Amino acid sequence: MGSLDRQILRLALPSIVSNITVPLLGLVDVAIVGHMGSAAYIGAISVGSMIFNVIYWVFGFLRMGTSGLTSQSLGRRDLTSVMQSLCRSVSVALTVAFLILLMQNPIRELALRIIGPDPEIRSLAVAYFNICVWGAPAMLTLSGLTGWYIGMQNTRIPMVVSIFQNVVNILTSLFLVYGCGQKVEGVALGTLIAQYAGVGMSVCLLMRYYSRLSKYFQKRDLFKTVKMLEFFKVNSDIFLRTLCLVAVNFYFLAAGSRQGTVVLAVNTLLMQLFILFSYFLDGFAFAGEALCGRQYGASNAVAFRKTLRRVMLWGWITAGTFVFIYLVEGEWFLRILTDDVHVVKAAAEFFPWAVAVPLVGVTAFVWDGVFIGITATKGMLVSSALATLVFFAVYLLNRNNMANHALWMAFVFYLAVRSLVQTAIFVKCYKK
Repeated sequence: MGSLDRQILRLALPSIVSNITVPLLGLVDVAIVGHMGSAAYIGAISVGSMIFNVIYWVFGFLRMGTSGLTSQSLGRRDLTSVMQSLCRSVSVALTVAFLILLMQNPIRELALRIIGPDPEIRSLAVAYFNICVWGAPAMLTLSGLTGWYIGMQNTRIPMVVSIFQNVVNILTSLFLVYGCGQKVEGVALGTLIAQYAGVGMSVCLLMRYYSRLSKYFQKRDLFKTVKMLEFFKVNSDIFLRTLCLVAVNFYFLAAGSRQGTVVLAVNTLLMQLFILFSYFLDGFAFAGEALCGRQYGASNAVAFRKTLRRVMLWGWITAGTFVFIYLVEGEWFLRILTDDVHVVKAAAEFFPWAVAVPLVGVTAFVWDGVFIGITATKGMLVSSALATLVFFAVYLLNRNNMANHALWMAFVFYLAVRSLVQTAIFVKCYKK
């Protein structure tokens, strides 16, 4: 194994460990409510979690934009810009969080109206939302901090923070549900407590390991118009691109919900396979962000191209591994999540679509990391917009004949188009 592969793994493996705690946490939440005796609990967690996924995805530029700008500043050895990127990101995060808290009731009602869950699921989802919404300041601030750490070529701190946060979440949720007799409220409260524990640890580690950089901070130019325009120019593309992703994922959930509680539960379980894969692959995407961004900022084209090829190779190795695991142990995995025989049996019909997702999505994930690192955010926006149009076209043209199969087929097409368009954009605009 060469030195470049070791560099990639040094960044990717901590990110994978960090990321894997997120889907594992979601799996634990689903597993907890999946053994409460009703598919409605699974649906409620799915609906409640999706609302917050939408919110945090929309403002995911706080991580992605900060990572790209920071890594390029580090490549230029501009430590003043490095510190200012952090401060701008956290300032915007807290402002957005305040607005979310202020508008929480309209946000909740609009989201539930769009999804249209059954009355029982709706009631449980409202209880989940009303608790978890107060974690917005912690989650958005943590997003900015994580992006900054990745830009600084440090994925170990996000790993430590994520593990700590999710261990707190799991233990607290289990205690509140099984020890105190709570249900959805216990899962939500455990999540809220862990969110603030996570951001608290992240700030402590920032002060512990990076306080020496405070001498490079210059307040004078922090909110200078030119700098803020640069920050928002990069982040506006990511924001709009994220809206496309949110539209697809939100509609996927809503379309499944309208087909009944069992279909909603099936799609929730199968999407856990996609989420599990995506967080593994994101580890290599994060490595691409950090390394390619730094090399791009330093104008090292040779190292950039070599890193790109190796990161893409590691992505395909990961995708192939997951396809094999899902083919061999897929049903066992679903039975861990729920003991509802009807849901597991219904999921088998759609399982091949979930297995196909890693193969068609691997290139899109890796390109996302590389494009973020070089702040080629316009390309990300174009590819996502085109893929979103394809998703809706494929589903709407086939839903009457294929029902839920049409939904999964549209999702596979969506990932494939993202991969193809981003490849074409890079070859045309960035390959030298």
